[in-house]
Amino acid sequence: MAYETIEVKTEGGVGVITLERAKSLNALTAKMTSEIAAALADFNANDEIRCVVLTGSKKAFAAGADIKEIKDREYPEIYLADPIAETWEAVARFRKPIIAAVSGYALGGGCELAMMCDFIIASETAKFGQPEITLGIIPGAGGTQRLPRSIGKAKAMDMVLTGRMMDAKEAERCGLVSRLVPEDDVMEEAMSAARKIASFSRPVTIMAKEAVNAAFETTLDQGVRFERRVFHAMFALEDQSEGMAAFAEKRAPHFKNK
Repeated sequence: MAYETIEVKTEGGVGVITLERAKSLNALTAKMTSEIAAALADFNANDEIRCVVLTGSKKAFAAGADIKEIKDREYPEIYLADPIAETWEAVARFRKPIIAAVSGYALGGGCELAMMCDFIIASETAKFGQPEITLGIIPGAGGTQRLPRSIGKAKAMDMVLTGRMMDAKEAERCGLVSRLVPEDDVMEEAMSAARKIASFSRPVTIMAKEAVNAAFETTLDQGVRFERRVFHAMFALEDQSEGMAAFAEKRAPHFKNK
């Protein structure tokens, strides 16, 4: 499939989506989000792809929604046909592991997009923020919900109510970013992590992702019960038998993804 706003490629078991609207700092449009959703659907259907990296440019991962596209919309129109929300959650719903590789600005919708990924690897130039308050609106793609879950209520309130940006070091200290690396190394670090994930059993990585996400949607008791049921289910996999046999035999495992 030909794309206009993103570049899509594969490297072994890793799919890579690069946002390609550099002149507008990768501002997110309905076209871009629909193309991201389409690329993810293709990757989800491709059994060879076991992990995805989502990235932008050195200057900007994504500087938010394209305000020119939505500024003149009125309530009934934006409510009934939100041009971005219809495809936005495709990243959050994606079953396979997905990593955000962030350099430069990740603001507004860009910050929300990064938070939909399973974890963020950021360069030292990265800046995160939810500046919607300065436009007379609030975050509309999960910013008020995912940000407190990542960095806590106080920091999230600070960012949402003042619109201030958080630099990469603060983002790492707060837990928004999992790894902080030099700008020139961010993609290689993300690809290295993705290749590592892709080397494991595909059903197991998907189950692991589901189990961690359950921690944010259930009580501790319910979450632990879910984890145990998934753990028990893995003993029906050939990959569990192979992984444990390889450990006992002191050799590398050869997973079959079943």
